[in-house]
Amino acid sequence: MSQAGTAKNEPHFSMQKIYLKRNEYEAPNAATVFRDDWKPEITLDLDVKSNTIEDNRYEVLLLISITAHNTTSNMVAFKLVVEQAALFVVSGFTKDQLEEALGAACPAIMFPYLRETVDHMLIKGGFPPLMLAPVNFDALYQEKKNKKN
Repeated sequence: MSQAGTAKNEPHFSMQKIYLKRNEYEAPNAATVFRDDWKPEITLDLDVKSNTIEDNRYEVLLLISITAHNTTSNMVAFKLVVEQAALFVVSGFTKDQLEEALGAACPAIMFPYLRETVDHMLIKGGFPPLMLAPVNFDALYQEKKNKKN
C-alpha cells in the first residue's frame, strides 16, 4: 500500500483557526453599582455546539453567558455573552470518537481563549476578572450524552 493511502486512513485532529464569533457586554447600572461594595452573585451558563462546515471540517462553538448581580444594591452589574469559535479538521474517527472530540476535546483546547476574553472584557468594563476555574469537558460531554439517551 502506498504511503499516501495509509495517511488517509489514519486519524487526524487539528485546530485550523480560533476566533471570536460573538461578544456582547452590557453594564446597565455601572455608575450606581460602582459606588456600592462589590459583593456579586454570578450566574453562569456554558454550552458547546458544533457544525459541519464540509467533509472533515467542523466549527465548534464554546458559548458562555454570565450575569452578575451586586447583592449590596440588588442591581444587575453586568451581562456578558461570548461565543468562542474554532475550526477543526477531524478525520479517521468513528462516529462516537468524532462526537467526543467535538464535544470534549475541542472545547478543552478553546477554553483558555474564552477565559481570556471574559476577563479582558470585565477589566475593560471596570470589574475584577472572574478567572474562571478549569472545566472538565469530558464530564460535561458525558452528562450531555446521558441526558440524550
